[in-house]
Amino acid sequence: MHIYIDADACPVKDEALKVAERHGIPITFVSNSWMRLPESALVSRVVVQEGPDAADNWIAERIGPKDICVTQDIPLASRCLKAGARAIGNTGKPFTDASIGMALAMRELSQHLRETGESRGFNAAFTKQDRSRFLEAMEHAVHAIKRSG
Repeated sequence: MHIYIDADACPVKDEALKVAERHGIPITFVSNSWMRLPESALVSRVVVQEGPDAADNWIAERIGPKDICVTQDIPLASRCLKAGARAIGNTGKPFTDASIGMALAMRELSQHLRETGESRGFNAAFTKQDRSRFLEAMEHAVHAIKRSG
């Protein structure tokens, strides 16, 4: 079991590390540039080359069935699910085989609306409840993987 964090702009790095330490799971933070990270023997850092989707590609090439990816990137979440892994958004919303199709479709629609100027986009503020939901979703994912053998 391994936890991969799509670390650029991830607001739950500390929370993910708490879960990793509680269960003794190695955790890798993948980003496009160096960033300060929490110190732990379980933490590894990967800085990928500049370029679109470089961090996503690095994670997708390594993730497997007993792993968890933390990302808000819907295409990366889809790739992780196809590899048999679990994917969880920063707000604690798990991506599933049942929900990923709709998430991809909504992403495409939102991108189209932004490109045509019909929408300027909207990013809701990150809340304490989001952190709490994230911790709960991570714990649930870890326990589900452990139960699956």
